[in-house]
Amino acid sequence: MQAYHLDQFGDAARPVLRDCKTPAPGPHQVLVRVRARSLNYRDLLILKNRYPIPSVPGTIALSDGAGEVVALGEGVRRVALGDRVAGTYFQRWIDGRMTLELVSAQFGCTHDGMLAEYVLADEEALVKIPPHLSFAEAACLPCAAVTAWSALTGPRRVLAGETVLTIGTGGVALFALQFARIFGARVISLTSTEEKAELLRRLGAHDVVNYRTTPAWDAKVRELTEGRGADHVVETGGLDTLPKSVNAAGLDSQLSLVIAVTAIASPGDVLDPSVLAGRGTIRRIAVGSRTSFEEMNRAITLHGLRPVIDRTFGFLDALAAYDHFEARKHVGKVVIAD
Repeated sequence: MQAYHLDQFGDAARPVLRDCKTPAPGPHQVLVRVRARSLNYRDLLILKNRYPIPSVPGTIALSDGAGEVVALGEGVRRVALGDRVAGTYFQRWIDGRMTLELVSAQFGCTHDGMLAEYVLADEEALVKIPPHLSFAEAACLPCAAVTAWSALTGPRRVLAGETVLTIGTGGVALFALQFARIFGARVISLTSTEEKAELLRRLGAHDVVNYRTTPAWDAKVRELTEGRGADHVVETGGLDTLPKSVNAAGLDSQLSLVIAVTAIASPGDVLDPSVLAGRGTIRRIAVGSRTSFEEMNRAITLHGLRPVIDRTFGFLDALAAYDHFEARKHVGKVVIAD
């Protein structure tokens, strides 16, 4: 088979395409013919050697992918030949609280990932994908969708009628918008252009605020909520937007910090200490368990939800997909499909 390997790490590193042996499943293992994969910010961090968990040199890249089961090892019970499946982000985290041991095994980092024609996985690290989704759509779920689901479902689950604030048009933000609408919440979304604002409205955002023309968007969110602030904030911007996100949050709110893109807040973004006086909780999100993934898939199936795909590249054009993703001009998910 062919696969893209992470042979070197650093700012100039690139995945390397080469031939390798197709793996054979052992006991309780499954061989999956990967049909589509999607990129996440963590894949860039791994390539540049900035991810908190060291990657094994030579590992096949990417955590997110979907395909069909083509071979079974002895004793496999969770899936059958021909099943359409996706891999879980954390191979060992089935349910319950997260521990370092449970999150240490990851596709595309410590174990061979999805940027290959075939991937070998333990049966416990696979879930069946919603039947109405294509492989390309299903490949968008393991990281971004589960992260958004976790942000809105625990430990304080979003309630119908509450207000959810989302930031931007990346994969997590768009999934958070779609899930919040499923839960009956009001959504306020931030973006930078009218074109993106139209997409957000089509997906169900009740209000869209352009943070370029409205730099004091935290005050605008409070105005739109009659001074109460947002009940849930899905913070996908990072530490540079965190002060305003906290200022925009309401009493007893929950702010889910998905990723810190920068280490230093922007000049002038001062956090008003008064907003922290019993106002809410900041919670760091690390994707989610397999149980969360399966719960989310049931909701996606029931509501017929479909991921937003920005662009799909062919397998042999995977490096162009990396370039497109790193340019940060995409809206939704970037997919690599066969």
